Amino acid sequence: MKKNMGTMDRSIRILLAVAVGVLYLAGIISGIVAIVLGIFAIAFIITSFIGFCPAYLPIKLSTIGKK
Repeated sequence: MKKNMGTMDRSIRILLAVAVGVLYLAGIISGIVAIVLGIFAIAFIITSFIGFCPAYLPIKLSTIGKK
C-alpha cells in the first residue's frame, strides 16, 4: 500500500476521532448515532496510523504534498 494521506489529513482525522470519543463519554451522543460515529472514528484512527485511505483510490486522491 502506497501512502496517500498527508500529515494535516491524518491530524484532522485523529482530532475528529477524539472528538467523537469525548462526545460519547460526555453522554452527548448515544444509541445508533454513537455506534455509527464510533465506527467512523475507529476507521479514521486506523487509516491515520497507516497513512493510507482506501476511499481515496477510486478518485486517485492523495493529500501528500509534492516532493
